[in-house]
Amino acid sequence: MSPGKTDKSSSKEAVEKRKERAAEIANTFEWLITAFMLAFVFRAFVMEAFRIPTGSMADTLKGAHFQLCCPQCGYEYEYNYGREQVPNYDVYIEPGSPRCPSCGFFLPDGTRMPPANGDRILVLKCIYQFLEPKHWDVVVFKNPGEPEQNFIKRLIARPGEKVEIIDGDIYINGEISRKPTKIQQELWMTVYENDYQPVQPEMRRFNGHRWRQPFRNIQGSKWDFNAAGPTVFGLESNPDDIHVMFYDTKLGNDFGAENCAYNPSRRHNGPPYCSDLMVRFYANLNESDGTVGIGMSKYKTRYRAWVDFQKDGEGEALTCEMAIAKSVQGQEYKDLIRMKPVRQATRKGTLFSFTNVDHQLVFKFGDKVLRYDLGSDPEAAGQVNGNVEPEVRIFGSGKLLLSHIAISRDIYYTTPVQQMGEACFASTDHPFKLGADEFFVLGDNSPASLDSRLWSNKGIGINGQRVYRPGIVPRDYLVGKAVFVYWPSGFEFLWPRELKAYLLKNSWQNRLSAVMYWLVSFRWIPDVSQMRFIYGGTGKNN
Repeated sequence: MSPGKTDKSSSKEAVEKRKERAAEIANTFEWLITAFMLAFVFRAFVMEAFRIPTGSMADTLKGAHFQLCCPQCGYEYEYNYGREQVPNYDVYIEPGSPRCPSCGFFLPDGTRMPPANGDRILVLKCIYQFLEPKHWDVVVFKNPGEPEQNFIKRLIARPGEKVEIIDGDIYINGEISRKPTKIQQELWMTVYENDYQPVQPEMRRFNGHRWRQPFRNIQGSKWDFNAAGPTVFGLESNPDDIHVMFYDTKLGNDFGAENCAYNPSRRHNGPPYCSDLMVRFYANLNESDGTVGIGMSKYKTRYRAWVDFQKDGEGEALTCEMAIAKSVQGQEYKDLIRMKPVRQATRKGTLFSFTNVDHQLVFKFGDKVLRYDLGSDPEAAGQVNGNVEPEVRIFGSGKLLLSHIAISRDIYYTTPVQQMGEACFASTDHPFKLGADEFFVLGDNSPASLDSRLWSNKGIGINGQRVYRPGIVPRDYLVGKAVFVYWPSGFEFLWPRELKAYLLKNSWQNRLSAVMYWLVSFRWIPDVSQMRFIYGGTGKNN
């Protein structure tokens, strides 16, 4: 082969290679542009990530906050930071405000720690173009007063409905709106958990006094509050001799409707009271015949749920009979519902729980459940009176051991007055009727949420004019449904405290130290246990 032909062949191969390389580069750019466009379309029309800036939806979704652990009893809880911008250094917590929701211990003044960022969530966009929003959905929407802002609240009422807040509950068209089970589980607030015992009860920082066991015997009762350590209550009595203990709110946290561990606690004691409660414990029943039960009150009506149990002589089993009864204004108790005796295998710890929420009584004993519907109208549970403090009692007979005793209360939607002194929207005796394409939303952290109750100005329309009436979210401003917390507030790496102190001390003079302090303070380890779905509405009114 001649040299000329060889040169031409090599030149042709080089040209072909350059063309192939150019085609590969062009193909790569084409895929990158396609991927970018798909990502843009996905973000714009399918799903988008948002960060929760404030605490109006706490504890369901948290904004910037402090992650606290009570130095006395060890109960973990969150407290609002109060600002959207989280600094990269420790800050002082507001003096006298954080209070343990279990033992009532006020955090000492001068406590300093780094705040955590708000939860990061995924929002399913455009879902409401195909499906109607449901009651109790957690929705993202454009703030009607400032449409450039995104808000997140819980959807309470839909177009054409009349909504009213009565004693903390939601009523739609005159009937109570009951929360679905999964949502209700998220909204329970701790009042007391007996597993968390203070290590220095003599300190006078437990609701302004030294700590004492808030459960007390009524006169003549013989419950032992230290039967197997301070977290286990015991009783030994005749099977026919009932002994009663009660929860004393003068010693423990009360049922104040505005008490919320996430918010400042100093000014939220006393009425109105939340009387939708849950009491639960585990009981050992396999030693003798007897009775064990729970009592609670709402307004001037008392309810009690109990189990009578007998050894049936066939191994580790009991014959049990469950019942729920009520007493109005001190009259004799009358049965509401009773389950026929059943044979129940016993375990060392059998779960008992009694719940009075949204005008429903629910009594659970192991895997058995009794339910009683009190009715849906506002007076179904008696004459409404939020100034009557509820009572909690535990009673029993025979040989019993009770553990993991806890009291919780339901969310309570408050009805504050507006700036002009007028009643807020949808308050008692001021029902709010929604028109076409209008929605009513509330925050889960009701005492600290700016929502439909308090929007006194008209909403701004697309043309910049105030065209939407106060108190509503227009359908056009719905962005989507919150579905998942993908990045909850995380943890710091366990750097030596001396290192952090040194870097903080020098961060004001040395930029490198400031950067290093930011790096060691960054909460880059996600709390995987708090990654969770955000449940929406599946309740009666949907």
